[in-house]
Amino acid sequence: MTTPMMRQYHEAKQACGDALLLFRMGDFYELFHEDAKIAAKVLGLTLTSRDREKENGVPMAGFPHHQLDAYLRKLIRAGYRAAVCEQVEDPKQAKGLVRREVTRVVSAGTLTDDQLLDPREANYLVAVYRSQAKRSSSKGASSKGVGNDGESELEQVGVAWAELSSGRFEAGVFPLARLDDELERIGPAEVLYREDDPRLSPDTTRGWQNTLRPAWTFAAEEATRTLTKQFGVANLEGYGFGDEHEPAIQAAGAVLAYLRETQPGGLDHFTALLAHHRSAVVEIDAATRRSLELSRTIRSGARDGSLLAVLDQTVTAMGSRLLGGWLSAPLTDAEAIAARHDAVGELVKAAELREEIRKTFAGVFDLSRLLGRVATGRTGPRDLQQVGRTLAMLPRLKERLGECQSPFLKALEGDLHVCPELQSRLEEGLVDECPLAASDGGFIRPGFDESLDALRELAAGGKQWIAAYQAKQIEETQIPNIKVGFNKVFGYYLEVTNAHKDKVPASFIRKQTLKNCERYITPELKEYEEKVLAADDEASSRELELFQALRDDVHRHLQQLQLTAGAIAGLDVVAGLAELAARRGWVRPEMSDSVVLDIEEGRHPVLDAMLPQGEFVPNDCQASAEDGMLMIITGPNMAGKSTYIRQVALLTLLAHVGAFVPAKRATIGLTDRIFARVGASDELARGQSTFMVEMVETARILNTATARSLVILDEIGRGTSTYDGLSLAWAITEHLHERIGCRTLFATHYHELTQLSDTLPRVVNLNVAVREWDDHVVFLHRIIRGSADKSYGIHVARLAGIPSSVNERAKDILAQLEEDHRDQFDRPTIAPPKTNTGARSGGGALQMTLFGYCDHPVLDDLKNLDLDSLTPLDALRTLEAMKKKLYDAPAVSR
Repeated sequence: MTTPMMRQYHEAKQACGDALLLFRMGDFYELFHEDAKIAAKVLGLTLTSRDREKENGVPMAGFPHHQLDAYLRKLIRAGYRAAVCEQVEDPKQAKGLVRREVTRVVSAGTLTDDQLLDPREANYLVAVYRSQAKRSSSKGASSKGVGNDGESELEQVGVAWAELSSGRFEAGVFPLARLDDELERIGPAEVLYREDDPRLSPDTTRGWQNTLRPAWTFAAEEATRTLTKQFGVANLEGYGFGDEHEPAIQAAGAVLAYLRETQPGGLDHFTALLAHHRSAVVEIDAATRRSLELSRTIRSGARDGSLLAVLDQTVTAMGSRLLGGWLSAPLTDAEAIAARHDAVGELVKAAELREEIRKTFAGVFDLSRLLGRVATGRTGPRDLQQVGRTLAMLPRLKERLGECQSPFLKALEGDLHVCPELQSRLEEGLVDECPLAASDGGFIRPGFDESLDALRELAAGGKQWIAAYQAKQIEETQIPNIKVGFNKVFGYYLEVTNAHKDKVPASFIRKQTLKNCERYITPELKEYEEKVLAADDEASSRELELFQALRDDVHRHLQQLQLTAGAIAGLDVVAGLAELAARRGWVRPEMSDSVVLDIEEGRHPVLDAMLPQGEFVPNDCQASAEDGMLMIITGPNMAGKSTYIRQVALLTLLAHVGAFVPAKRATIGLTDRIFARVGASDELARGQSTFMVEMVETARILNTATARSLVILDEIGRGTSTYDGLSLAWAITEHLHERIGCRTLFATHYHELTQLSDTLPRVVNLNVAVREWDDHVVFLHRIIRGSADKSYGIHVARLAGIPSSVNERAKDILAQLEEDHRDQFDRPTIAPPKTNTGARSGGGALQMTLFGYCDHPVLDDLKNLDLDSLTPLDALRTLEAMKKKLYDAPAVSR
């Protein structure tokens, strides 16, 4: 038979769907049925059974309530959602079963608690919606708009992303072919998909949680209604959304519906929907982000060692998250970039102000996420105290910022609302050391509320009376160890050990017998108990009322405080960039409307920061219509070609972020897209080999790059045969030069490509300088004009620890290949290795050719013979000439 409590459990479970239900029972959260089995396995809990005496008892597992955050973290990391069902009624006041409700559903994209979040990273919930009616391109559409899947860029997908902890909400429309790139840019924790769309299925190979949602949550009318109601507007046109943005609106509606469903406490901090415009940011695809290691290193996936780690000199979590957003979406608008550069430049010069900003912000709290908890109804006294302390740090700084000249800093100063009345009330109302939860009590400062002070005084006086009463009883009864205790069942009582129970007076009323003692009450004790407990209860209730009032005060200032949080983050970012520039000697880049790339003594920002000061070798880079747009870079392995081309891409990106750059001087033309085809990797989960991945990424570049793009290529064509690879690399270079005309840096070991400078006017050859002596090579890491004739791969192999016998054999083979040894059939040969005596083994047996056969001039002569007019004597003479030519002619160049 199902008990009332289990019926309550099943109702809650039905409401939370596939989430694991954490059901509050007293001091524990319990899970039942299949949820219990999963939790026992994932969380390492003991699986027990409710109604153990029954054969088919209900599986059950649980943990103490104070461990909720730790266990939620484990469940989320394991890919589960969890619904928290709390007791929403005081058990003391409950008549019968305590009322319980699901207060929140926690998933990877709906976290707000600091213990569950990385303070330096945004935690985005994303929704993706693909229009049901496929849009086809017009007959005259250029092939430039065709993505890798062969479909036109006119096929659109709506993407919306929101951060529950801060209230940031953004949406945009993108070509379907760019969906993976946008998701990589956003870096979501959870992605919502429409459950009945087979054409847009979740990618389970990525590092985020995927959640399928009902189709109605993506419906256009429902989405518009949900969003306009949330923002209190008649339509979304004021936010920059028109009819062409319908997919984005549908995705945004799905996000908001999911948040409302999982967050009953409220979403008042979501006050606007920002329109994301593709043209406003530099497009960087997923492969390029990984290759350039913008926020994570390729080898370990760690933040340390990435560009973001070097760039991040912020002192607040809000600033760190904003910097990550700036780095993921560099600007394309010259005025917006200049505004950031002006702000950084002013703070580079104003060292005292920069230091004051950083010193002040070192004492502020994560205001953005504090406000998120206020808006969702999950704030505590300590959160409110931290809001007040943050506001108290700002008046002096706001005054100093009023002296700034740059428009960007002036705008931030205008958004910095110090809210003096709110700050004063929070400071006056809260004690210096506040508890996390309001239920812990004792957080309202004495003197703040007269009625609370009176109740506290009454409760304290009653407790003093009880202490005096205990002393009085000891004296009157002559029982030395009599003591006053308290429990929830009997209230206050007098406890007497069995050794003295014969001294107990008749006025004591026995209430409980224990093994070694007896417990009693008296009418006088019960009278004072009622006074004390009543005062305690009333004081607790009054304190909760005051807490709610303070929380409401903060809530009324929510929009102002959100602006303040944004201003703190923005100031922290520009001050951090200025600190980095001042400390490491970075300079302001000049932004140009042309496609110029002129960098003098540029340095790789990550390596320059990691190596001792002055150890990194700087290099120049010039690209323009006059100097050449396509640079072919040859030279030894490990000499710095890859570092150089990445360095140029990173400096270009930093300039568009609004940061200064590590160089002596830099002029950088505005760039719409940055592409990096670097390194070798496969995607076995998608059935793609290393070479296929290389070609797919290269196809993306050739199909979508424009004259304003920057392309860096490293070793294109190395994943296939020599001739195939060289042919592809040659044709790709020609296409970039003739069809696209963008700034390109191509690092390669195909020395044959350097010949392109003879026929293509905008191709420039560069190489990495080396010095050789006595079979040793020194890499100078300097990029100079001209082409290299060696790769020094065998030398690098020796440095890597390849056995000397293998290295010596490789030198032998290389020498023969370079001499182009060929047999009488025009096939390359490789002599067998030498024996210990120095003689060749195998008698000069032919080895398999490493290369495909090529035509020989003798064959051409033979094809051109006119046999009908050839006399026998002429035939003999011709045959003799061919034989002589076969043996005496120089080797044919390949």
